[in-house]
Amino acid sequence: MRGPWVQTFTGRQFWPMSPRAEDVCIEDIAHALSLICRFNGHCRGFYSVAQHSMLVSEACETRQAQRCGLMHDAAEAYVGDVVRPLKTRSHEGIEAGVMAAIAARWGFVHPFSSDVSIADNRMLATEARDLMLPAPADWGLRAEPYPDRIVPVRSQEAERMFLDRFEEVFG
Repeated sequence: MRGPWVQTFTGRQFWPMSPRAEDVCIEDIAHALSLICRFNGHCRGFYSVAQHSMLVSEACETRQAQRCGLMHDAAEAYVGDVVRPLKTRSHEGIEAGVMAAIAARWGFVHPFSSDVSIADNRMLATEARDLMLPAPADWGLRAEPYPDRIVPVRSQEAERMFLDRFEEVFG
């Protein structure tokens, strides 16, 4: 008995409180992340976690960082996206367990290197600039936005982009 489970896009069972590497599936991750909107939906238009993850991966230099950049939010496919101010230790613990199973499945390093954190924070600054209304107060970001503008894509395109990038960096 592994406890409560969720049904995934591909029809599998997934136990978020007891995750295993053999239970994760890249198609489930890509599909779910393509339907989750960044910023809890508070951006000017739909912008998926899948597109965000693909862009973070492209911003990383080494193959290992590119892999980690693509997968850095993959646990959200199974446990949802919780905005930073609301993440509790219990949620972070569950998310870390799911991420450990995902990392074990595809053999990448977790926790992630500072290169991935830097790329993620720079992407956050870029997203704030390109996708949000002007901020009512300083976000406290200490990262320079990337020069290129983000153009959000539809969920189906984001899913395909994510899977293509997965094939490119994981082969």
